[in-house]
Amino acid sequence: MRHSIVVVVPMGDPAGVGPEVVLKALAHGDLVGKATIIVVGDKQLFEKTAIDCALSCSFDAYVEHDSALAEVLERQIDSVFYHLPLVDLASFSYGKVNAMCGNAAYQAIVKSVDLIRSGYADAMATTPINKEALRAAMIAAIGHTEILAELTETEDPVTMFQTFGLKVFFMTRHMSLRAACDAVTYENVLHFIRLCHRISQSKAFDASKPLVVAGLNPHCGEHGLFGDEEVKAVIPAVEQARREGIDVVGPVGADSVFHQAKIGTYRAVLSLYHDQGHIATKTLDFERTVSVTWDLPFLRTSVDHGTAFDIAGKGIASSIGMTEALLVAYRHVYSQKGGLE
Repeated sequence: MRHSIVVVVPMGDPAGVGPEVVLKALAHGDLVGKATIIVVGDKQLFEKTAIDCALSCSFDAYVEHDSALAEVLERQIDSVFYHLPLVDLASFSYGKVNAMCGNAAYQAIVKSVDLIRSGYADAMATTPINKEALRAAMIAAIGHTEILAELTETEDPVTMFQTFGLKVFFMTRHMSLRAACDAVTYENVLHFIRLCHRISQSKAFDASKPLVVAGLNPHCGEHGLFGDEEVKAVIPAVEQARREGIDVVGPVGADSVFHQAKIGTYRAVLSLYHDQGHIATKTLDFERTVSVTWDLPFLRTSVDHGTAFDIAGKGIASSIGMTEALLVAYRHVYSQKGGLE
């Protein structure tokens, strides 16, 4: 009888640490007996990584077609490798931007999405990809969130970071700070509050506590003395959301709001720009910060570190982030299924 929870893992950029941390996380065995992990990638590349990093590359099953995957999933196995011939080892090297590797990373994501859509997996846990390699492969999307949104025709996916008890949503992601400040409008903030309120009704959140919007300017602008975004956009948006019955407060100064959320005062922090929330979560625990993407047709978690080209292939990359990403994916799906294994 198959495990009731299946998580698919695209290999990431082959020239980075993705394959290494996947092998290490699987060897750690946190989900043995609880879930099936399907790794999508190039078998020869993983075998090379295992040799170069002195790791084991042992899976319960290897498949190359969906029909074979369906058959092995009927057994209660812990790991499956879905082989795609994507990497020519004769032209491969660790730590180098390579169009072949960018394409390989992208194709592994495409196949992973297809497996979820076909009912073979419940969620996805991603490994690092490289923006320059994607661009070299003529892939326009600049990150996982954008790729997944495009593949699933999702208009407005929402990114959240979590580490320990701290949960942080992001209104803006990959844009300049100047553009992010310009995006702090009444309409955008109100829409963001509504999205986060809906998402945070799930069992993964403590809905008895309010959401909180972080201030954009120092001391939330001191009533317009140095920055008027709070006065013109944030405060009116919060007030309107409260009139709609949403339990949200703010703005609260970004120099204190993350600490308050960490100790349990708030359900989650609504961060207005990329680095504001990244700094808070990664300072709390860099390796255990996990990215969660909501409002896709499926749950996606991810490590929150890069491809680490400088240490790729050396066997020294930490797998804590990958292990956490797998565990968070499992826990969310487990709660969504009513805690039934």
